[in-house]
Amino acid sequence: MKFREISSSSPYIFGYMKFILQPEDYKQEENKRIYLPDIIGKGYRDYWESKARYCLCKGSRGSKKSKTTALWFIYNIMKYPEANALCVRRFGNTLRDSCFSDLKWAAARLGVYHLWDFTVSPIEATYRPTGQKILFRGMDDGLKVTSISVPKGILCWVWVEEAYEITSEDDFNKLDMSIRGEVPPGLWKQIRFTFNPWSERTWLKERFFDSPSDMVFTKTTTYRCNEWLDDADIKIFEDMKENNPKRFKIEGDGEWGIAEGLIYEKFRMEDFDIQEIRQVPGIKSSFSLDFGFTDPNAFICAMVDNSKKIIYVFDEWYQTGTTNQKIAAQIKDMGYGGQRIICDNAEPKSIMEMQECGIKAEKSRKGKDSVNHGIQQIQNYEIVVHTNCQEFWKEINNYCWQKDTNGKPTDKPEHEFSHGPDALRYGVADLLLGDRFSFD
Repeated sequence: MKFREISSSSPYIFGYMKFILQPEDYKQEENKRIYLPDIIGKGYRDYWESKARYCLCKGSRGSKKSKTTALWFIYNIMKYPEANALCVRRFGNTLRDSCFSDLKWAAARLGVYHLWDFTVSPIEATYRPTGQKILFRGMDDGLKVTSISVPKGILCWVWVEEAYEITSEDDFNKLDMSIRGEVPPGLWKQIRFTFNPWSERTWLKERFFDSPSDMVFTKTTTYRCNEWLDDADIKIFEDMKENNPKRFKIEGDGEWGIAEGLIYEKFRMEDFDIQEIRQVPGIKSSFSLDFGFTDPNAFICAMVDNSKKIIYVFDEWYQTGTTNQKIAAQIKDMGYGGQRIICDNAEPKSIMEMQECGIKAEKSRKGKDSVNHGIQQIQNYEIVVHTNCQEFWKEINNYCWQKDTNGKPTDKPEHEFSHGPDALRYGVADLLLGDRFSFD
């Protein structure tokens, strides 16, 4: 039975596609003929056509890398009747608002949404004419990732979205090994990665970009190839380029976050048990806030194990353009309304407003060289960042010393990527000056 075919009028895959639906339930369907460049736009032909085992696209925000990848999966599942796919992120609960949402958008964009079933319990997408599946799993459940089967055909394609979140190469290797076995003629096994390149310290750079093999295809894209951005969207990038050039390098140009001149060298990400750490004898808690408006405010929750010289960052909240009343409400909603919150001492009015909202807000300690002294204190500790704290993780990977006109590091931190680290410093520096509070 013939379900679909690709029009031979196109000299390459970025041409026309035509779906011919013959099962009984779809006899009423008309043949569909869509010109893919009109749907996808420019800048991705080589990425679209790649059949490399590992196909990676790093890029800026707004570069349409995720949308293009979603279109690729919908299109190719419909093109190849034996193919099935898996979408993966570090945390399973983030898939619904990312890959799943993008695939629903892609089906609608291609005009074939009515041919797909998108369910949320379980979360999966099914191509109705054939029963082919797109499955969704989080890397936080390793067993479910490595023991996947499909009712029809073969699982041959994987989409790893926000791949920088996967900090363990060993975890990826387990996923990689699960995509095994022979594939029918015409199919191929492939893992596609999409991500913003927040840090050059990631294993992705060393493995796939620095020393690629013939099994690897890599591409960098930027917002400039997205012809559907409007003037207001472009203005955001232009302002970022002028006001936050280091952030623009990553979020605008899609280049790696550079670790040269990092202020903190001893840090790692770990999915630690927060309740277990809280029970460690002598553990102390720190809750702190760096105010912002145009810049994000950063609320950081940490625990300090002084005997092992470890700081655990276990919760966070970042937000731009919000009022102190909303910040106070958020802190209460997160369950920390009864804790002492150590705040930026340069914001006495904001601290007072927080107090009026019922928050135990206090100003951070300040003295001669207090910034560098606080940094030096924290440098004596290893910082372990919980996997939930993705914004803090981005910042600590890019928190560097300013450079002078000759390009040499100074003793002043750069402002960009400083919000969470500043908040951490307020709380931890205060905590280390006295044995004053804990979870108990």
